[in-house]
Amino acid sequence: MKRSLMDILCCPVCKGDLVLRVDAENEKEILEGNLRCAACNVDYPIHEGIPNLLPPTSR
Repeated sequence: MKRSLMDILCCPVCKGDLVLRVDAENEKEILEGNLRCAACNVDYPIHEGIPNLLPPTSR
């Protein structure tokens, strides 16, 4: 996932802002980490550079 996506991503549940936590990245993108909604406290994992933005009930 590219850092520039943070400007357009929002929580799919409540449309709140997402907070990024990076566990691993290379010079081009974030490979592993987490996106957390500051409003509803839902976590969305980033695995192999792909954020999983499915609501928790759909995973």
